[in-house]
Amino acid sequence: MPRGLTPKRFTTNLSADKANTPRLDLGDEADTQGYKPLSEHISNQRTAMERSHRYYAYPTGEVAEGLERHLNVHRQLYNHVRWDYEQAPEDGKPSEYDQNNKLPEWKRKWPLFSEGHSKAAQATVARFHRNLSNLRKKKEKGYNVGRLKRQSPTDYRSVTYNQSGFDLDEKRGRDRFAYVRFSKIGWVKIRYHRPIPDRASIKEVTFKKETTGEWFVSFGLETDDTGLPEKPDVNSLDASNSIGVDLGILNYIHTSDGKTVEWLNLEDEYDRLRREQRKLSRKGKGSNNYEKQRKKVATVKRHIRRKVLDYQHKITTWLVREYDAVFVEDLNVAGMLQGDGNARNKQDAAWRQFITLLEYKSDLYGCHVKQVDARGTTKECASCGVETAKPVWVREHSCPSCGFETDRDANAAMNVLQRGFSELGLGWPESTPVETVTATDTADFQRVSASHVVETGSLGA
Repeated sequence: MPRGLTPKRFTTNLSADKANTPRLDLGDEADTQGYKPLSEHISNQRTAMERSHRYYAYPTGEVAEGLERHLNVHRQLYNHVRWDYEQAPEDGKPSEYDQNNKLPEWKRKWPLFSEGHSKAAQATVARFHRNLSNLRKKKEKGYNVGRLKRQSPTDYRSVTYNQSGFDLDEKRGRDRFAYVRFSKIGWVKIRYHRPIPDRASIKEVTFKKETTGEWFVSFGLETDDTGLPEKPDVNSLDASNSIGVDLGILNYIHTSDGKTVEWLNLEDEYDRLRREQRKLSRKGKGSNNYEKQRKKVATVKRHIRRKVLDYQHKITTWLVREYDAVFVEDLNVAGMLQGDGNARNKQDAAWRQFITLLEYKSDLYGCHVKQVDARGTTKECASCGVETAKPVWVREHSCPSCGFETDRDANAAMNVLQRGFSELGLGWPESTPVETVTATDTADFQRVSASHVVETGSLGA
């Protein structure tokens, strides 16, 4: 039996799908009793552990055309939702609820919108309002933000089916393969390298076309978190089982207990990227050769992203396994990239991605992860608190007030640790790393090379 998770009242007519006849489901949008915006439901759903499984997809030529067509339908729907929102007066902007109620009317007026599944259409509306909400949050934090832009075919590359409109058949394919059916599109073969746990429920399914031309299918899962380890009591935390992490310049990270992890060497990858980009610049834009070369450039970029992600997975897993609490800087990454100096290394660091990995692994391994204010961590003395201005090329901290000396990044990491304890309502413990920190005239920092992290898969191996 296919692993269908669609409620009966939302079951899609397979024969209608095969005939490719659009069907207008008025009931889905008109049922407003107990309504809760989908974007709010997705963002606030924290009663259980949420995870995502991603699989490589192998659609047939006919199905791939259907996927492309639905991408275009939902892109145009997204742009129409945006247009409808912007046309409304400032004191009468439509909510997600209001625009979901407009879907039946839009489908009657523009038959193109009827080609998509009703739940996928609602997810597209939710996507716009979720983006709008994220924009507001950034504005509240002081970021200089503009407006949501119109989505071009190269920008809009995924469609989500929420609650219904899909089925998973784990028995149909050979070992390590399965099939997913998308309503009004057809069956898509996936490389089923990681089975979905029996205790997990599928909340949504997304298909996506990468810039390389490859297709992927992702399942949004909700699993029972009763078996996860409990986080240690906050009052049990001290400098021996907690750590502050500073994003370094000479090193990838520097920890408050004297460990440093080197930058991942991506010079060969960037040399190849420059070569492929030069070839692309010599192609006529819009030609077949241009498209082939564009995919080669996208493949190299994807390789760099995956290498950085793999590196971060190994470091973050080590941190949450080794320590009971990890404190990191809440950095303005966008501002750092816009500033002068070494922007590529900062981008390779992917600090926001690093923090996201830490936060979701904190629940899996029972570790506290807390972001702290990054302002002044470099200038402030970890021993006495006096601030001393330091240009970026000054790599040592030497306090003119108390005489405390150490590496610049080590001092920042200790300040991050101290602020982390304050965020949790704890005092600065009597036994601190400041008392035993390595002085700048020694070379006793425990340095870990990037190659060791890559080869062993763990800093502790």
